[in-house]
Amino acid sequence: MQLSYPLIRGVMLGAVAIVAGFTASASKAEDFYAGKQIDFLIGGNPGGGYDSYARTVSRHLPKHIPGNPTIINKNVPGAGSAKLATFLYTIAPKTGLTIGALYPGAIMGPMLDPKLKGKYDPTKFEYVGSADSGSRVCLTRKQSKIRTFEDAKKAKTVLGASQAGGSTRDYAIFLNATAGTKFEVISGYKGSVDILLAVERGEVEGLCGFDWSSLLSQRPNWANKGEINLLVQMAPDGDPDLVKMGVPEFWQYMDTEEKKQMGVLLVTQQIFGRPYMAPPGTPADRVKILRAGMWKTFNDADYKKDAIRSRLSVNPASGEKVQELVLKLYATPVAVVEKAKAVMLPPSKKKKK
Repeated sequence: MQLSYPLIRGVMLGAVAIVAGFTASASKAEDFYAGKQIDFLIGGNPGGGYDSYARTVSRHLPKHIPGNPTIINKNVPGAGSAKLATFLYTIAPKTGLTIGALYPGAIMGPMLDPKLKGKYDPTKFEYVGSADSGSRVCLTRKQSKIRTFEDAKKAKTVLGASQAGGSTRDYAIFLNATAGTKFEVISGYKGSVDILLAVERGEVEGLCGFDWSSLLSQRPNWANKGEINLLVQMAPDGDPDLVKMGVPEFWQYMDTEEKKQMGVLLVTQQIFGRPYMAPPGTPADRVKILRAGMWKTFNDADYKKDAIRSRLSVNPASGEKVQELVLKLYATPVAVVEKAKAVMLPPSKKKKK
């Protein structure tokens, strides 16, 4: 079959129109951010580790987004950043002009905390990247009689913590249930800033589930001058510096396959230790721009220098990688999730069952 010239010309013009349409669409997406303001919402209190990371990222992100938009930081603390997660999911505009910085525990919350089930679906967020990954530690102040993990299994240790959903509470509860520690968890502190002050004042002996990178940035002398006892580290893989210091990995205390599976569920979230996301339904072309801009920021020499000055480690993950990990976590076998939920429930709720 031969095509007539008018038909060939029509096909060619149609193809040109399609290409032009794609080009115009891409150009429109890139032009969108010119003269705009992005709200960078931080699900923690000012001065904490998540706040420091988010503000450092936001100083460098604009130059990597076409149109060089203005970025405004706003703290939205509450419920281990579940308050912000709920806002992002239900209320925040889906325009590409809102980025949220959540605790990883808030991403895990609807899976493990019955109170959060149905409030938001973490698999639906549009993840644009994570600034860091790393180990979390349990520690006591130097004056404490609890100086090793074995000590913590033999005698009570009073730890400061945030509410359920925050790692400082959940990690201690997890170790009590799986490794036999006798941590007495005093919940209700607003964030790490307040918990660290409580440790310094002697209100509590220490804390657990605290990011090693945050400790180095917020209290560098504690580690460098031997002012604390590092009891254990918790991560998918041991931190090389902590290993050299002789800090044991929690895996050695997970003595059954079931406990190891629950451990995987708990600490895999640390691979996206400082996650950033846009609301569900944000246009795909704008998500693509935000992901590309975030990744360029993480690899920007000025950003890295800024992070080092602030004692922030730089082990980023791409938005695509975070999205993949969240989906995998939410595909965890139901039996493992149910066992982990039973472990993480506060003692008062366990008694009611």
